[in-house]
Amino acid sequence: MTVAPPAGSGIGVRVEQVYRTFPGGVAAVDGVDLRIAPGSFVALVGPSGCGKSTLLRIIAGLDTATRGRVELSPASGQVHASRAPIAYVFQDAHLLPWRSVLDNAALPLELSGVRERERYAAAREVLAQVGLGEFTSRYPAELSGGMRMRVSLARALVTRPRLLLMDEPFGALDELTRGRLDEQLRALWHELGMTVLFVTHSLSEAAWLAERVVVFSPRPGRVVLDRTLELPHQRVPALRLEPAFAREVQALSEALEQGGA
Repeated sequence: MTVAPPAGSGIGVRVEQVYRTFPGGVAAVDGVDLRIAPGSFVALVGPSGCGKSTLLRIIAGLDTATRGRVELSPASGQVHASRAPIAYVFQDAHLLPWRSVLDNAALPLELSGVRERERYAAAREVLAQVGLGEFTSRYPAELSGGMRMRVSLARALVTRPRLLLMDEPFGALDELTRGRLDEQLRALWHELGMTVLFVTHSLSEAAWLAERVVVFSPRPGRVVLDRTLELPHQRVPALRLEPAFAREVQALSEALEQGGA
């Protein structure tokens, strides 16, 4: 029996006719419309430079659309989404080398003025969730690349975000480490019920992680496929070897080719 993520924990995202043109006339995003349901896991894929990361930054409020708008909406019965934390995980871990794993994970709460005892308790909890409970006193230089990314993920989760935005976070890791972090991320999504938007170049990673995959054309980015995957809600590593999984990856690959990638 499969178990759905907790209802009502995530927030919805509405992207309406978003365009982004940079100085010099370089168009990055061209009229994108998306509706992301609260608590869903959606992957964004497409060729390099197609505007995936730009769109993610616009949703996060780190960039501004040239035209169009982005709205965040709470699940029914929840507080307004504007008061819900949003977390962003970059491709590089961006840890502070002079701070321990515990201090790095606790940083967002420290910046928010949370008392030391409370922020350390919260940081220890999320570090345990990502499998680093025994490494709290280590420093970034003492960690592997995969462990540093887990600290980055813990730092994002420490605020209990209702929207988690991830920009190719595991792209630089080896395949084995990447697969393990994918499994860990999906387990955390099940547990916490947040909405996740995940940018990746890997079609197989997108298909294994997400419930829905949005494929973009080359720059300027337009949506060429918005596909809800016909795969079981509960994912296991062996799924990658099944014909149904191969069919989904093939459908995504064909959309990329038809979109001009």
